[in-house]
Amino acid sequence: MMRALLPLIVFIGLGVALAISLTKDPRRLENTLIDEPFPAFSLSALDNPDEIFTEELVQGQISVVNVWGSWCVTCNVEHPILMDVAKDENIRLIGLNWRDGREKARSWLDKRGDPYDLIVFDPDSELAIPLGVSGAPETFITDKNGRIRYKHSGAISFEDWNTIFQPLLETLEAE
Repeated sequence: MMRALLPLIVFIGLGVALAISLTKDPRRLENTLIDEPFPAFSLSALDNPDEIFTEELVQGQISVVNVWGSWCVTCNVEHPILMDVAKDENIRLIGLNWRDGREKARSWLDKRGDPYDLIVFDPDSELAIPLGVSGAPETFITDKNGRIRYKHSGAISFEDWNTIFQPLLETLEAE
């Protein structure tokens, strides 16, 4: 009798799991790094292999860290928004060039404009993996103590910037 009911039990279990997963917002990924220190790293600058950046890069001031690549189609959609954000001198925008070549990345920025205050070069995912990056673009906000306070997966829209990023940056600045 139990053997006959086993397929039905498995089918019901799968149905419940599917129903639960359909209630989740796929753009909202859980991130265990929220409120954790930015991961330790030692990587070069995109434009200068001799210039080395570490996690101290995000210490002392609020930073917006944007993961991008010249190969990333969605990064083309987000780029005009970042160019607009870069006009605000109070916002520190750090690029994390991921899984790319230096020449391709520089050429891509030369054609579209460079919104970043500085760019960390991560061709082998040495920082992207500890950050839990699953695709580009992804954007992180760190507070003055270098703790990750927010992660955004996918392209940032103007609405996202105005309703999520700007209020959070203002809150962090007031802390």
